[in-house]
Amino acid sequence: MAANAIDQTRRMLSLVTYLRERPGAHVADVARAFGITEDELISDLDVLPMCGTSFRGGDLLDIDTDGERIWWRNPDASGESTAEPLRLAADEATALLVAARAVATLPGLRESDRDALLRATAKLEAAAGEAAGASSRLSVTFESEGGVFADVDRAIAERRRLWLRYYSPARDELTEREVDPIRLFAVGHTYMEGWCHLSEARRTFRLDRVAEIRLLDERAEPPAIEPRDLSVGLVQPSAEDPEVVVEVGPGGRWVAEYYPHDSAEELTDGGLRITLRTPDPGSLRRLALRLGREGRITAPAELADSARSAAREALAGYGERV
Repeated sequence: MAANAIDQTRRMLSLVTYLRERPGAHVADVARAFGITEDELISDLDVLPMCGTSFRGGDLLDIDTDGERIWWRNPDASGESTAEPLRLAADEATALLVAARAVATLPGLRESDRDALLRATAKLEAAAGEAAGASSRLSVTFESEGGVFADVDRAIAERRRLWLRYYSPARDELTEREVDPIRLFAVGHTYMEGWCHLSEARRTFRLDRVAEIRLLDERAEPPAIEPRDLSVGLVQPSAEDPEVVVEVGPGGRWVAEYYPHDSAEELTDGGLRITLRTPDPGSLRRLALRLGREGRITAPAELADSARSAAREALAGYGERV
């Protein structure tokens, strides 16, 4: 619940800027841009009128909707003319300056965004005084995921297709594919949702598993897809997915906490018989290897045999190294 509240707060802060620049925006377009349902957007809009620089008349945001379009009646309510001067502590100013300088170095960042960020950083340096000098002695370096994020963000903004070399842990292989990106979101890790031309279906890609990325000149035209509700988690098995049965001992009961499942039956030894569904049953071989003596796949039979074979190969390899 806390993570959902944080995500909603971040989204509503972005909504303020988005709506100010798009008077009369269509509800459907805004919901699609933020990767949420129209009902979720309306819920956010119900909260925004309770926000503002103060509770004095005219300082609260006057935002309403007729169900099809969104109107902001007093866009100056959050502007410089009414807002109180921002006062930052030295540590807050230092953190902002370090972060701003780091983001400005990201590869793939749109030049207009980079220029705006550098101008804002210069203003903040002038206002920060001595804190600005302290921040100059600190630096942050982003891992490769930062560059991937910037490229995906640019592709979404410019409606361009992406080429990826992507690592699939379930198959332990790198694949090359072209993807029309739809949105970025974070659930523990940062992900891109997009239409994969290799699979001819919607797929989700974890950014830290992208080995190489390139923007293509082709226009991205993903089919109209209803955004998934991520409030119940990233993995959402379908009733049509194959059924898998896993039996775990007392030390493997955590599986029922981390994997969405249809049922979990108590066993006499303190373990569980867990029935779950997954679009890729083969991906559960790694789970079986991780469980070791604390668990085994019992159905379907071919997957159980495959998991046992993988375990024997792993043991044989370990014996050779020893």
